Formats: sequence, C-alpha cells, structure tokens
Amino acid sequence: MSAAVIAELVAEVGPLWHERHQARLAYRPRKRAVGAGAKHQLVFVDRLLATLIHLRHAATHDVLACWFGVDRSTITRAIGEVRPLLAERGCTVSPGVRLRTLAEVIDHIGASGNTGIIDGTEIRVRRPTAGHKDRDKFISGKSKQNAVKTMVVTDGDGRMLFCSPAQHGSCADITHARQLGLVRLLEGGPAAEILADAGYQGLGAQTGGRVVTPPHRKFKKNAPDWYEEMHERQRKAHSSRRIRVEHGIAHLKNWRTLARHLGRREHISDTVQAIAGLLSNQQTADLVPARQV
Repeated sequence: MSAAVIAELVAEVGPLWHERHQARLAYRPRKRAVGAGAKHQLVFVDRLLATLIHLRHAATHDVLACWFGVDRSTITRAIGEVRPLLAERGCTVSPGVRLRTLAEVIDHIGASGNTGIIDGTEIRVRRPTAGHKDRDKFISGKSKQNAVKTMVVTDGDGRMLFCSPAQHGSCADITHARQLGLVRLLEGGPAAEILADAGYQGLGAQTGGRVVTPPHRKFKKNAPDWYEEMHERQRKAHSSRRIRVEHGIAHLKNWRTLARHLGRREHISDTVQAIAGLLSNQQTADLVPARQV
C-alpha cells in the first residue's frame, strides 16, 4: 500500500477509533475521570500499521508485539478494535464515493452503465471442534474442505465494488446470492448487466435477463458440429468478459490472511471486507494520477 493511502486511512479511521474509545470509557460509572491513569503504549498510527501488517502478511500477534515493543494482548486488542472500522468503510470507487451495501453497488452499476461481475470464493478455515453446532455446514462440496464463502462483485475492469459477509462453505453460490437480496434488487432496480458463471444459472430468468450466465447446452449427446463450434465460441466470449472478477479475487488472496485463515471464524467477515476496502482504496489511488494527466 502507498504512503498516501495509509495517510488517508489515518485521517479517516483515527477519529472513529478515538470516538469509540471515549464511548467505551464513559459507558459505565467510573471512580476516576476519563483520561486519568496510564496512557496508551501504542498510539493509533501504530495500531493501524499493526493491523495492516497482520492482514497483508499474516504476521502473528507475538511477532507484532516484539516489533512494536508491547505485550501480545495489546496487539490483539488493537487489531480487534481497528479491523471492524476498516470493514465498515466499504469499497471506494472514486475519491469521496463509497459503496457499503449491495443495493448501493447495483445502483452504481445501473447509473454508470458499466457491467458488474459476480463470483463466489472460498476461504479455508479451521475445522470446528466435535460437537460444534452446524459443524458439517463448513464442509464445502466443491473443495471438500472446511471453508467459508463470500460473494465478490467487481466492475468490468476488475475493480473491487463489494465483498459480502462470509457464509458457510456448504452454501451454494446461487443460494448465497439470493440470501443477499440480489434477485430483489435487480428485479425492481435499474437496468444493470451482471455477468456470472454457471453456478448462478437460473438468476437470469428471475431478474429479467439482468444476470447473464454461460449459454445452456441444448444437445447433451450427438450434438452437430456446427452447434459444438457455436456453443464453444459463445462460452469463450462470455468467459473472456467474466475473467476480470477472477483477477479481483486473486488480488484479495494475495493478502496472506485470506490464503488460509487461521484466526477465529467469527472474525472472517470483518477480515475479508476490510481487505476488500483496502484493495479498492489502492486501486482508486492508482487511477487518480492517470485521470489528472
């Protein structure tokens, strides 16, 4: 991440962290005045940097504690406070414009006339202990591993627009999209084109053709040569347009925390949404100089 993006994060997230910290101090009756007692050994800038390093390189809390010269519990508390603030920011599409919900994403795609691309991606998680509620729901039918799933939305250039909260790995892509309200938003919303893979077949009929999936295969056996050629050409044309979302997911997985999640499963939604927002910040910052020339 560039220094300009980090400086922007400090200016934006710092006041929010300070406000929530003061609210926690004043939450219950106190015997000492707010602000009395020992001061923070880790200032907010260091807390933000520790969180970014943890997300980007999956550095353990023990290692970060040695680097910053504090106790491990201080790092754990700092990451637990900063990560939700990063997740709530949403994705930046232009300076000063944020998309935080799927409804805002659909409105943005319809207003801009761009094409949106959706796809699901899985993140491996530790296997729940024996007797854990819904233990089997984490097993993915695709990878045959314990995982959680999130839906990613990018534009036609692969820029990150939205990353959904995590769902159990056994949930199908199309079911996850319906649970997020994609059908309802497209059915009565703007005329937006959404590209998807074969895992979302069926949404096109439910959204008036707004979700475009690969063409169905009409001949299962003994297909004519002309049909095989036409079907393959249509599939390749659709795949060449939809591949940008795979590039966006690859950029997400470059952050080591998502390569294999080793933390608590209840934190995975904040982690993936925080990384998506940070990635969109950097993508927007990379585009600004080109527009100013």
